[in-house]
Amino acid sequence: MLKIYSIAIGCCAEVGRIAEVVARRDAALADQLRRAMASVALNLSEGCGSQGKNRNARYFNALGSAREVGTALEVAMAFGYVNGIDAELLTRLDQIRATLFRILPR
Repeated sequence: MLKIYSIAIGCCAEVGRIAEVVARRDAALADQLRRAMASVALNLSEGCGSQGKNRNARYFNALGSAREVGTALEVAMAFGYVNGIDAELLTRLDQIRATLFRILPR
């Protein structure tokens, strides 16, 4: 299992707490945020158990979802649903994205 899997699970907990706050004002955005973060962890796990093109597809999905999480957090801030996002969470999301970018074929 990739090291970033455990990082993704940790991010799930933090993003879940943020989604609770967002849900008070925007249930749809909170749901999207939760689903995107779950997709990161689920696709990382599935990719670790896959080979070839299926493995790459799962990792590409995880990368796309990790980008979506970052954007959803930015949208929540832009709409004023949250005042800021913990820098450590953003660093861990960057680490997930960077690792996936490095291991995926270009």
